[in-house]
Amino acid sequence: MAEVSWDRLKASELRELAEAGAVVIIPVAATEQHGPHLPTMTDTRIGFELATRAAQKAYARRPTVVTPVVWSGLSEHHMAFGGTLTLRPSTFLAILDDLVSALLRHGFRDILISNSHGGNQIAIQQAAATLALETTARVVATTYINEAADEIAAILEDQAGIHHACEGETSMMLALEPGLVASDALAEAATPVVGKSTSVGKGSYRWRPFGSVTRNGTIGDPTRATAAKGEALLDTISDALAELIADPETWADA
Repeated sequence: MAEVSWDRLKASELRELAEAGAVVIIPVAATEQHGPHLPTMTDTRIGFELATRAAQKAYARRPTVVTPVVWSGLSEHHMAFGGTLTLRPSTFLAILDDLVSALLRHGFRDILISNSHGGNQIAIQQAAATLALETTARVVATTYINEAADEIAAILEDQAGIHHACEGETSMMLALEPGLVASDALAEAATPVVGKSTSVGKGSYRWRPFGSVTRNGTIGDPTRATAAKGEALLDTISDALAELIADPETWADA
């Protein structure tokens, strides 16, 4: 299987990948509280795993390489629960701008910003739009919970999509890092899904802290999580991301 991790490759190998027109995935995530049962690395661990699996699956059709994870994102809404690191929106956008500029200087052009944290979604779309106007890069912004929404819904039992420290995220962490999941805290963590904390009216947005919808930092029922379900999620989500990477239409000039 091809090596796809940027930091495990030599500079000469990365130069060859640039010359071959490889896609570069920049995983963006968060370091933030995930209830009483999951580690703060949850989004970062899941996001890098999905990016790596997707790159390996797409590689035969389109060479792909994965940079180290941008491990801090926009997590201000989680700060009251502790354990959370967050960036200013301007800092987060500047990091993406600088990373894409560095990739362009090395000859890469097609870049996938692959996001695993809900709070980053608006910002990565803004970054993709700005970079399209200001550089020659073809930048695609994706969040796995949207790109693989149908596949996720078919696997989960008690929810239609990924929430926070829920059945889905807990299942994936049981598959990846079972020793970091506090099984004795799952029942305590279970919190009814009460809707999106940022939704108002029929389709409008208002920023709210996460504490407005959960007492313990969780939304969903992690007691329904299993490692088998987590592996199924990782496999089918990475399939969806690989198809996005390998599809020529994804990178077609407008």
